[in-house]
Amino acid sequence: MTEDESERPPRRRSPWGAIALVMLTGLAMMRNGADVDAGPPQPAAAAAVGASAGATVGPQAGQAPADSPASPGVEALEHSSVQRVRIPSISVDAPVMTVGLDATGWIDAPPPQERNLAGWYLNGISPGQRGSAVIVGHVDNAQGPAVFFGLGAIQKGSRIEVARYDGRTAVFEVYGVEVFAKNAFPGARVYGDTGQPELRVITCGGGYSKAGGYDGNVVVFARMVEAR
Repeated sequence: MTEDESERPPRRRSPWGAIALVMLTGLAMMRNGADVDAGPPQPAAAAAVGASAGATVGPQAGQAPADSPASPGVEALEHSSVQRVRIPSISVDAPVMTVGLDATGWIDAPPPQERNLAGWYLNGISPGQRGSAVIVGHVDNAQGPAVFFGLGAIQKGSRIEVARYDGRTAVFEVYGVEVFAKNAFPGARVYGDTGQPELRVITCGGGYSKAGGYDGNVVVFARMVEAR
């Protein structure tokens, strides 16, 4: 698993600071595309955050999107490591490993040979805490589709369940799905603190070439609606 220097987004200010910078680059490492005829599904314009009546409108950096209202009955959870992620609508049920930084200071992705494995950055926000927790995974590998191959097809209103090692499960509802170019990844928008517990699930997407891999990232935006 390699990374071209040319794929690294410019360093910019972000609410996550250094964590956001390594995450931005780490996602560019997930480029193990197989020759899948149709390729992974890509988000429709109507699935974008704030999209309505054919319009695609995104939130400003650090602000909660219009269709992501606060959930007064849901209290943020304490920090805990992540055990498993389930997205029933796209048949995802996968263990989650913690990932750290590699020798060069960039975040590691899950091993590409593990097709049904996601990764959560250990020093980031825990799913259920206030802020935007991030779970990543490969879209495919040399053998074919991987854990988040179907991520671009997820619909608004779908549920994502994240089982934690403290015995709690944080349940999130999807309010947007978008694909962003890796060389113009909006870190502040994706990782910004909206003031409530949120989740971002990210994989590779966009166009694909053997020489450069995928040129974008599919990002699912979800907010916590239940903790059990």
